[in-house]
Amino acid sequence: MSELTVIRALPHVHKSDGKLRRLVLRADRLTLAKRRWRAAAEDGREFGFDLETPLKHDDCFFIDETSSYFLEQQPEPVLEIPISTPEEAASIAWKIGNLHLGIQVLPSVLRVIDDSAAAQMLTREGIAFQRHAGLFLPLATGGSHHQHHHHQEHE
Repeated sequence: MSELTVIRALPHVHKSDGKLRRLVLRADRLTLAKRRWRAAAEDGREFGFDLETPLKHDDCFFIDETSSYFLEQQPEPVLEIPISTPEEAASIAWKIGNLHLGIQVLPSVLRVIDDSAAAQMLTREGIAFQRHAGLFLPLATGGSHHQHHHHQEHE
């Protein structure tokens, strides 16, 4: 077991100059969303993360004399929905948003986690989709659920 290196902030230089060996630490999306976690890079070096804000795919989080360490988010099961117009994308994204699921917008597809409620809604609405294993990088929402969506009780 190697000594634990604790990461509290990203290095000031975020990209390697090409002379350093690029090493990867792989983690799933839910782990990357945390501020405190622990994992080992591909060379066995152990890192603990104690951060103000979560990290994301391809962040360079540590540089030493010989190596630069980058995060690599692992692929996960997703639904890919082909889109052909901005109006179609907006309509489908709105329906997915009503399920309170994150969405990733790519040039020709929308991507959402492979969730049974999403698959049922897409099937019911006659919207074509494919199951796929891919990198899911949802749009940032800018706040928590309760900050942007208020429920009122009826008397």
